[in-house]
Amino acid sequence: MKSTVIKEFSKADLESPTLIEGFPGLGMVGKIAVSYLIKQLKARKFAELYSPHFPYHVVVNKKGGIRLLRAELYYWKGGWRTCDLILLTGDSQAQTIDGQYEVAAKLLDFAEKYGVRRVITIGGYRSDSGEPKVMCASNSEKLLRAAEAAGARAAPSGSPIVGIAGLLPGLTSFRNMEGLCLLGETRGYLPDPLAAKKVLEVLTRLLNIPLDLSMLDEEIEKARKLEGSIRGIEAKRALRADRLRRMEERRVSYIS
Repeated sequence: MKSTVIKEFSKADLESPTLIEGFPGLGMVGKIAVSYLIKQLKARKFAELYSPHFPYHVVVNKKGGIRLLRAELYYWKGGWRTCDLILLTGDSQAQTIDGQYEVAAKLLDFAEKYGVRRVITIGGYRSDSGEPKVMCASNSEKLLRAAEAAGARAAPSGSPIVGIAGLLPGLTSFRNMEGLCLLGETRGYLPDPLAAKKVLEVLTRLLNIPLDLSMLDEEIEKARKLEGSIRGIEAKRALRADRLRRMEERRVSYIS
């Protein structure tokens, strides 16, 4: 494989769909959010993307089978209530600058073929604040204001949005599309379902998607317990290090 390819399993009959992306990244916010959308909406997979710019290893399943890393594209028909959706997630982002641009270009080519005129990406925004907020950035003033009305806040000036979450909406300006990035505040060192839920609250209001978010609450509680356990371990390590330091200081003082 010398370049990025998209393999379609079937054709989706979609009307001006919105593309929503959520790849692994800070706090796994995008991955968690889009995976939840796919599951709850019972979206159908219709294409896969493979790229030599993904990490050079394979995924091993429970039966010992292997497969290459990939991105997956699903579709959902919104009917009269909301717009049709193309949902995009995957195992990894491209590992090089050239790879990021190549994957983004292939995805936008694919999106254009299906009449996509709006691209929304989801990611994490590093923050140590308590209750996470949702930041937004867009190449469209109208879409940015709509996101703010749905509960997001405009991202601070000068904040870089790294990776596919930034590139996709950034490149939409060359495709006659609107691009919006929704970023959930997260500490980022653990998967953060709470930040993902906050982003989905904004997204569902923005697009009028009928989605029950309560199934994330159990994952949020598990994440809180895990974070508490890690903090407890870190506190014990810090206490032990301080104790050893004091013992060493006393030993040096005694020898002197």
